[in-house]
Amino acid sequence: MHTPLNADASAPTSLDPFDTRSGSRLEQLIFNHRLVVMAVCALITLLLGFLAATRLTLNASFEKMIPQGHPYIQNYLEHRADLRGLGNSLRVVVENTRGDIYDPQYLAALRKIQDELFLTPGVDRAWMKSLWAPAVRWTEVTEEGFRGGPVMPDNYDGSPTATEQLRANIARAGLVGSLVGNDFKSSMIVVPLMDAGNGQRIDYRGLSHALEALRARYETDAQGRPTGIQVHSIGFAKLVGDLIDGLYQVGLYFGLAALVATLIIFFYTRCLRSTALVVACSLVAVIWQLGLVAGLGFELDPYSILVPFLVFAIGVSHGAQKMNGIMQDIGRGAHRLVAARFTFRRLFLAGVTALVADAVGFAVLMLIDIPVIKDLALTASIGVAVLIVTNLILLPVLLSYIGVSAAAAERSLRDGSGGQQARGFDRVCGWLGRFTERRWASATVASAAVLLVAGFAVSTQLKIGDLDPGAPELRPDSRYNRDNAFVTANYSLSSDTFAVIVKTAREGCLKYETLVEADRLAWSLQQVPGVQTTVSLTNAVRQITAGSNEGSPKWLTIARNQDVLNYGAQQASVNNPELFNTECSVMPVIAYLADHRAETLDRVVQASADFAAAHSGSDRQFLLAAGGAGIEAATNIVVRKAWTQMLLLVYAAVIVLCFITFRSWRAVVVAVVPLVITSVLCEALMVMLGIGVKVATLPVIALGVGIGVDYALYLLSVQLARQRAGASLGEAYRHALQFTGKVVVLVGVTLAAGVLTWALSPIKFQADMGILLAFMFIWNMVGAVLLIPALSHFLLRSTPAPKAQSSEAPARCVAHAQPVPFEG
Repeated sequence: MHTPLNADASAPTSLDPFDTRSGSRLEQLIFNHRLVVMAVCALITLLLGFLAATRLTLNASFEKMIPQGHPYIQNYLEHRADLRGLGNSLRVVVENTRGDIYDPQYLAALRKIQDELFLTPGVDRAWMKSLWAPAVRWTEVTEEGFRGGPVMPDNYDGSPTATEQLRANIARAGLVGSLVGNDFKSSMIVVPLMDAGNGQRIDYRGLSHALEALRARYETDAQGRPTGIQVHSIGFAKLVGDLIDGLYQVGLYFGLAALVATLIIFFYTRCLRSTALVVACSLVAVIWQLGLVAGLGFELDPYSILVPFLVFAIGVSHGAQKMNGIMQDIGRGAHRLVAARFTFRRLFLAGVTALVADAVGFAVLMLIDIPVIKDLALTASIGVAVLIVTNLILLPVLLSYIGVSAAAAERSLRDGSGGQQARGFDRVCGWLGRFTERRWASATVASAAVLLVAGFAVSTQLKIGDLDPGAPELRPDSRYNRDNAFVTANYSLSSDTFAVIVKTAREGCLKYETLVEADRLAWSLQQVPGVQTTVSLTNAVRQITAGSNEGSPKWLTIARNQDVLNYGAQQASVNNPELFNTECSVMPVIAYLADHRAETLDRVVQASADFAAAHSGSDRQFLLAAGGAGIEAATNIVVRKAWTQMLLLVYAAVIVLCFITFRSWRAVVVAVVPLVITSVLCEALMVMLGIGVKVATLPVIALGVGIGVDYALYLLSVQLARQRAGASLGEAYRHALQFTGKVVVLVGVTLAAGVLTWALSPIKFQADMGILLAFMFIWNMVGAVLLIPALSHFLLRSTPAPKAQSSEAPARCVAHAQPVPFEG
């Protein structure tokens, strides 16, 4: 017989009738030692909080951003020492807004800027290039032979004579469009970067700040007046530095997301104390996650920084479910401790199952051969694991002491007994129940099919890689993209270089046959749309051969005489040492691209791969690829493969998980179809928003599917259990809505609201991910509420009684849906 207890969780109540030895061993271990559990959790929070505060760092790595297992990247890494300037490098452009580059004051400022960059940690100083660099030389042919020297005269003193000599040297060296702007108002400093070699990586944030400090010093004087000098900087290091700086602003959006989630939970429960506990436990999960990440020696980068947001949002959602169960039990008269234990019994296994589904979406990312994605997957998996402790164990224990407010408990009891709010929700459930009827079900399934077909048609236009110039990770009006636009507009040779590595035996790159083949490759690449020009050793050898023969154009050729070729290479090594290595066994054929869009890279890769397949042999090999564009092309190839592989794996895992839970292939179809439609619509949305599939956006679909399946687990489990108990489809679905529908909607709204705050981020790819994830969370929720009953009409209208061995999971799920009062 039911014995009502005081609904006010703060009032003392007798627990004598309750058997503390009841429940599972795990429940007894936790709730019979609540103080120990809280003490251990508090100690862990302090320890991991200390680790997070003292050891956690924000940084990025050039190597982590690239798929190191891809053959192109392995070729680059193997020959990186011989390919200086074709990997991680900065380009700093110094502009004179009040004149041209021949202004002595401008040249003095340029020299100081180069000297400061030369001394910056992480710079590969031997390969720096600028007007002041001794390695940048000019060459001309005279009656006596070749003459040459550094572009900047040794005796330059700013006089008109020295300036005219500099002007002539720049023309002789052919630097216009590469190191000198087309309008002669700016010049470029090329700054190759390298790690220290003693285990210390480049501090990209520190390097970016050094560039900004340099910019501030030279663009304004001591009184804050403009000097006429403008500094523009582009390159991976500057991009990552700007991203990391943007991450520090993301803390504001984390707080905003926490506030939005708190308001949603409080609006639902109207209980301040329990809402505060839910938010606090979710924040504890974030602290644990960050502390474990720091303790394991990992660091946050611009991509994994998003994971704490997801962990917090998921934690709030699961915490709300526990709070909802405890509040209903207390409203029915149970003591707060009894309510916490009953809720633990009903929800723990269901919560673990849902978190496993969340983890699936993260775990499949571990299979993608890009270290930064693997780090994201590991970081997220750690976050999901700690939620099992903080939100499935610690939260019920804390609520067993604090409970819920008397008003919230009474409201829960009143709403469950036919209050106005309950009657309104009943009307909504009644309306939604009509989707189990044939006419409504047919219209819903037909509409879903139309959306699926239309979305698929649009999604076929989804592109891999960058779709816009500049850095799509940042907003178009960011300083970096403005600098990139300036460089693109004023220089003929872009920073998007694609290099094919020609590998031979020692001294093999000087052989006539090798040079001819490299020249044919360069000509083939020049025919590809999007290629501006090509540079290789053959260009230098031609010019030197012609120069040795009175500059006659008919000698602009590759001579068959080996002595002529040797002399040409010797002269080339003085002015262009980057065109081949010291053993002359590696030389790059460099193509300068108009942009790094996916279509351009695909064309260049195809042309290069076809040539390499046809012309590689035992004497020489053509290996793809180096240069910034070459590395990005390899990344796009891996992302394209991983996109399909990831979708197959995440859906395979979700299907297996749903089959284990439901033990019915028909139920699996009902649960998975809404997820598939949402995934297709999300791809269509990416097309409409101009978002390509990149390292930054690759995890979106997996995360959306892994988290979105929670809705089907909660709704469909209750519905199936009621059907197997003898209820009709309409009755079973309305029952599922009444006991889990509110929570499903709450989960969808909370998750969407949490990630939608990312749309305010100055980092564009974070804003894009926020929009896409919010779209998936909302549509997964809507699909679950509308499509599950419609599909059930055709597939689950008549559900047989379950077998003995297969009834346990649905029974557990329906048990957690309906509050059970304390029986005394």
